[in-house]
Amino acid sequence: MAAVSSLSFSAMAQTSGDRKLNVSSSRHLSSNFERFRFRTCFLHHSVGLRASPAASASVVHCMSTGTDVPPTVSETKSSFLKAYKRPIPSVYNAVLQELIVLHHLMRYKKTHRYDPVFALGFVTVYDQLMEGYPSDEDREAIFQAYINALKEDPQQYRADAQKLEEWARAQTSTSLVEFSSRDGEVEAILKDIAERAGGKGSFSYSRFFAVGLFRLLELANATEPTVLEKLCAALNINKRSVDRDLDVYRNLLSKLVQAKELLNEYVEREKKKREERSESPAANETVKKCLGEYQYLS
Repeated sequence: MAAVSSLSFSAMAQTSGDRKLNVSSSRHLSSNFERFRFRTCFLHHSVGLRASPAASASVVHCMSTGTDVPPTVSETKSSFLKAYKRPIPSVYNAVLQELIVLHHLMRYKKTHRYDPVFALGFVTVYDQLMEGYPSDEDREAIFQAYINALKEDPQQYRADAQKLEEWARAQTSTSLVEFSSRDGEVEAILKDIAERAGGKGSFSYSRFFAVGLFRLLELANATEPTVLEKLCAALNINKRSVDRDLDVYRNLLSKLVQAKELLNEYVEREKKKREERSESPAANETVKKCLGEYQYLS
């Protein structure tokens, strides 16, 4: 994702100001998590709210207004933690925890319906967030646990994302926005989205969808500023919303890069300290031995 690294990524719920994220920021993200959850719930106005029957009137649950009562955010997070029990480094964990809350609210919104562009967007976000994770095996295990916790199919996410990526690589700026005039599996997916977004079905725009659109443009090398506008028009999507959410995406990548750099510096410092501590006893033993030999010779 060459262009995306020049794009950059600042938390999905943007904090005020442009403060640099340092190692202590992961604690800041964690301590502000409850405020983030309520704020996200409030901003997604079409997600229903119901007060908990418990004594505390301040407890709020996010839920769909559909017939089936969906799990709460806490239950989704608990499912994730049960599925993946190994510790996750704080820089990654803080962002993952916020991401799963946002994803939960999208997933259980009344108008939400899974589509491959949404899947491509999430896979793009996840792979960027987890780039450089210590273990490839653990990174994929976390992905599996995350999607399963949302009661969705991780294999479907990966397969659909790959299908759209392969299709986009074969497109040009022109063919990408003229999907409605052609036949094909991906073209049919985009036509369905356009129809639903145009008011003829259930459609819920989201930040992951915006990132999915950007990924299509990137892979098609459609760099002209007007192409995104034309694609949004063809899909009946509000371009202003897409621009806004892509800015959030850029900021999140940027902040994450800063956090990872600081984490790597911290790890290197701790490694050197451990090495120095391990060398110190050996040095002391050498000094003692030399002193003992000196006393004996005296």
